[in-house]
Amino acid sequence: MNSLSARSLASLVRGWREATAAPAYTALAGRIRLLILDGRIPLGTRVPAERDLAAQLGVSRTTVTASYGELRDAGFLDSLRGSGSIARLPSRSPITIDNHQSGYLDFSKAAIPAIPVLAEAALQAATELPAYLGDSGFDPIGLPVLRTAVADRYTARGLPTEPEQIMITLGAQHAIALLARTLLGRGDSALVESPSYPHAYEALKLTGARLVPVSVTSDEGWDESALEQALQRTSPAMGYFMPDFHNPTGQTMPPALRQRMLALAERQGTVIVADETMAELTIDRPDTPLPLAAYGAAVTIGSVGKTVWGGVRIGWIRAERQLIQKLTRARSAGDLGTPALEQLLVKNLLEQYDTILDSRRAQLRVGRDHLASALAVAFPQWRVPRPEGGLTTWVNLGAPVSSQLTLAARAEGLLLAAGPRFGIDGAFERFLRIPFGYSVEEMDRAVAALSVAWTSLSRGPLLDQSFLAEVV
Repeated sequence: MNSLSARSLASLVRGWREATAAPAYTALAGRIRLLILDGRIPLGTRVPAERDLAAQLGVSRTTVTASYGELRDAGFLDSLRGSGSIARLPSRSPITIDNHQSGYLDFSKAAIPAIPVLAEAALQAATELPAYLGDSGFDPIGLPVLRTAVADRYTARGLPTEPEQIMITLGAQHAIALLARTLLGRGDSALVESPSYPHAYEALKLTGARLVPVSVTSDEGWDESALEQALQRTSPAMGYFMPDFHNPTGQTMPPALRQRMLALAERQGTVIVADETMAELTIDRPDTPLPLAAYGAAVTIGSVGKTVWGGVRIGWIRAERQLIQKLTRARSAGDLGTPALEQLLVKNLLEQYDTILDSRRAQLRVGRDHLASALAVAFPQWRVPRPEGGLTTWVNLGAPVSSQLTLAARAEGLLLAAGPRFGIDGAFERFLRIPFGYSVEEMDRAVAALSVAWTSLSRGPLLDQSFLAEVV
């Protein structure tokens, strides 16, 4: 059973007393509840003892006792004799039931609806499957026909690639986890962006590595000086980056920085992993950015989860042959390969991928512009970037109330991922990630729910004009 220290929990709930007129124990319970709901406190984790947390937060033990009691009554904690209090979900939590049936509008995912031709492509794949049934079906590297198709696409994008440089995976998350297990060991340093994709943080932390964050903002992009210093001072074993339409900020790394980063990483012995799952979701740019590996030594992750549908769990790793062989040997500890039927499905989709992408880009352009306009009308005090691609915008709320707003929005039937979900140790309370891959009608409903939630927070002490004036 995993345990959460009082110090770690205190860091996660940083600012819990701000922007609320609720009693201290209720405010603390609300923040812990959100941490459980969005996965920052994994289910089954033992939370710290009341006395320890009270000392760390500088409050009375009575406050923490009352807070834990409120969470137990709501079904978010279980108290086990001799084991303390364990994080759980209520039996009918919104997370445990279908959000469409329950009336919840789920904007917590950077997702997009399935493409219309998906079912047709799946039927075609089924007709091709018999040709592969004579084999065992256990293949840790992937079908040659799909590896060739993926390699050919990289070559067409300006990065010459052979099929032997491709491994097919169970989506991008599987690729991240496999690379982390293979490249990192306990005590190693791993360079990461902050903010970034939270499940990448989780995969890297599971190896026992120490995360070294480098700032990325929606205004300035990557902190170049901090990035170079982190590489030089910590010599990380691995760096995880999303250089194209970064999740969540939407930024794209300039070519000159790509070259400098890869050259310095090679000198330091750091393997740079580029998550390029968003790379071809351009909106305003006339062309797709060159893959990071076109600028120097880098490992590339791709998938169809953000372009075709999240339910098609197919991704890939592009790397030098020696690393692909090493990954193939390491993979058997976790799984024995990728389903052949889904690989054939993706092979068929790649044959019409440019048409699929054109449709997606048009859809995302409409969604981004509509959401930005709706938010500007409803929340003129927010700063809403218009990214050149990707699926999300990283909104500056002007006050450190993201967690409180997320809880208030949940009460209005809208599920969101609070800003701190994308940071390390409770950062980014001033920010909220909002996806724009949904229909116009769904986005209008989301903005309406956000408006009600924001109004409920406007009575709090931090939403006065002195804070709103900081957004320029």
